[in-house]
Amino acid sequence: MAAIYSLYIINKSGGLIFYKDYGSAGRMDTNDSLRLASLWHSMHAISQQLSPISGCSGIELLEADTFDLHCFQSLTGTKFFAVSEPGTQHMDNLLKHIYELYTDYVLKNPFYEMEMPIRCELFEINLSQAVQKDRVALLGR
Repeated sequence: MAAIYSLYIINKSGGLIFYKDYGSAGRMDTNDSLRLASLWHSMHAISQQLSPISGCSGIELLEADTFDLHCFQSLTGTKFFAVSEPGTQHMDNLLKHIYELYTDYVLKNPFYEMEMPIRCELFEINLSQAVQKDRVALLGR
């Protein structure tokens, strides 16, 4: 079973710019993934405003019975969130590594237009390797 079910990257406007499904059960269609990304962007923004703690950066972890949703927001407002198995540890490190891959292979790509869907083969190859490496590390623990 996969530790990570799916990965989403949302631009600062709330648009889904990347989606990758790693789980076989419960695969979502394109419209559902767009709705989920939009909903998460809105919930994240509302949580920043409603937080009793000043300087709150929004929801970082949402735990449910059947999944965990981990979120990392970059300084530019781009959000990286992953749906994973309940209780999956160290997802914050994986999301930060995915952000590094994003900056190295997407943002430095001269053909990529900001805020547009990501279509970069090198990013997807390195992303698959990072997720696979994380799965192997989880199995070894």
